[in-house]
Amino acid sequence: MNERRGPLCNLRVLDLSRILAAPWAGQVLADLGAEVIKVERPGTGDDTRTWGPPFLKDAEGNETSEAGYFLAVNRGKRSITVSIDKPEGQRIVRELAERCDVVLENYKAGTLARYGLDAETLRAANPRLIYCSVTGFGQTGPRRDQPAYDFLIQAMGGLMSVTGERDGLPGAGPQKVGVPIVDLMTGMYATVSVLAALARRNETGRGESIDIAMLDVQVATLANQAMNFLMSGNVPVRGGNAHPNIQPQDVYACADGDVILVVGNDGQFARLCEVLGRTEWSAETHYARNAQRVDRIEELGPLLREAFAEWQRGPLLAALDKVGVPCGPINSVAEVFADPQVMHRGMAMHLAHASGVDVPQVASPIRFREEPVRYGLPPPTLGQHSDEILRTLGYDDARIAGLREAGVI
Repeated sequence: MNERRGPLCNLRVLDLSRILAAPWAGQVLADLGAEVIKVERPGTGDDTRTWGPPFLKDAEGNETSEAGYFLAVNRGKRSITVSIDKPEGQRIVRELAERCDVVLENYKAGTLARYGLDAETLRAANPRLIYCSVTGFGQTGPRRDQPAYDFLIQAMGGLMSVTGERDGLPGAGPQKVGVPIVDLMTGMYATVSVLAALARRNETGRGESIDIAMLDVQVATLANQAMNFLMSGNVPVRGGNAHPNIQPQDVYACADGDVILVVGNDGQFARLCEVLGRTEWSAETHYARNAQRVDRIEELGPLLREAFAEWQRGPLLAALDKVGVPCGPINSVAEVFADPQVMHRGMAMHLAHASGVDVPQVASPIRFREEPVRYGLPPPTLGQHSDEILRTLGYDDARIAGLREAGVI
């Protein structure tokens, strides 16, 4: 096994989760150096292994069973297959949990208690254990037993009500965000919670039980839109690409294509007006301050669109960049990875995969000055490390073979 390095190199995580939210937390912890043991169902594994195409191709060009979805969320982990509905499988999980610092799980509330793998049972044997449960609706409340996916929570949690083109315009209607943002944010909140519990354990010597709900996360990340409502009583609505509190921030069409403009303060607006040759806008009292521009965006917007249409994208972007006004292109994903800044930061990388090819990966955005993030293990194949992990528990080859024959692993 590769030598682990990083700030969490002494941490061992038992990842009982699947799909995206909790596995994302496991991958972040692995990137930071933790040893992460991923427990999967024999024969099928994590659901996302089949969520393709695309699927990784081996050295001969044949499709493997490794979907891009799974490969995006599971690097740095070792995979063991365990049937937790069998007593022998439950025993394996309990033995692993006794040797781990953290358990991540995202089963429906109460499911793991039926198998003796709940927080109370595992922490009774390992009081220092941090047990993080990730569910759609949490461990309490009227919806605690219901399953959930990112799309559903984007809708229920209000995100889709403020995402999409405004009513009365072409393409109007609620839209989900183009990536599973609730899953990703839930994974990040789970990671932060685990790190906080670790810090507290250093002081008390005791572990913790953590209850993370996707719906809670979505409500929390309504952020300024939630506060706009709570303070004013006005229900936020879809505004397309326009910002509800800061203007001008929107998509504007140049003569040869669209750009986005992100004016964040009055000084930037004044410099924008200078570049556009419309200094009278910033001098006029009804556009000079942000609150005035927000109130009058229906009249200011058309003026800006007329001015932008007079420019080619390249010269305008260069002119605004020179004076410090944020403005940029709307890149495709291909253009993102071709961007010189993204390339300089090394955000695309490859890891050697068990199929004999290098699997592409998106690097962690975390940068440490003292020691860079190091990537040891690629996303595992199903059960790739079962024997290796069981041997660390003292299982010999005959016992492992018996477990495999009985369908336990």
